[in-house]
Amino acid sequence: MQTPNILIVEDEVVTRTTLKSLFEAEGYNVFEAENGEQMHEYFENNAINLVIMDINLPGKNGLILAREVRDRKNVGLIFLTGRDNDVDRILGLEIGADDYLTKPFNPRELTIRARNLLARTTSSSEDDDLPSRVSFNGWTLDGDSRSLISPSGREFRLPRSEFRALHLFLSNPGKILTREQLIMEMTGRELRPNDRTVDVTIRRIRKHFESEPSAEDLIVTIHGEGYRFCGSVDS
Repeated sequence: MQTPNILIVEDEVVTRTTLKSLFEAEGYNVFEAENGEQMHEYFENNAINLVIMDINLPGKNGLILAREVRDRKNVGLIFLTGRDNDVDRILGLEIGADDYLTKPFNPRELTIRARNLLARTTSSSEDDDLPSRVSFNGWTLDGDSRSLISPSGREFRLPRSEFRALHLFLSNPGKILTREQLIMEMTGRELRPNDRTVDVTIRRIRKHFESEPSAEDLIVTIHGEGYRFCGSVDS
């Protein structure tokens, strides 16, 4: 496997330089961008595998830029920001960030999270076990485009976390899946205290289903245990 490319999007020079040195010491190729315009320039000329982005950026902020990053299928996204509040954390996850750390951060923790995420995004066999298309209750999960297609033909491009969570549900219809199982499938890491990642991801998937007039309650909450997929997967 080629050395992964990491793009740091951060307007604070000291933090950006620190992150560059940190990840270069781990053996990665590291690029730096101060804003969204520079970020897109690096995307045009390099195969970026992971973006580590601040939210507070000049011009387009990180939350806006994250939507543009999410259009790229195999790019991981970690928010690293000084905004330590639930609103920003949930907004980041709603947009489809894979992970979220606040400043000041533990360098070792950041490199471990980045390594685990890269292991999932750069592996050539990441989705080898996934059927190209899975149909259920009139819906289709398309593994080639990583999208969810509604009964009426509307297509939703899914962030990696939503795609892998939904695939796990479709592989285990009727079974209760714990938050620990889901977070491991989605991100490759363990569930942390007060971690809302799973709940936010399930909420996003439900919103896709609710876009249809005759929406069914396909994913139900099993209080104290996790979630269960109650639909019917076509054989």
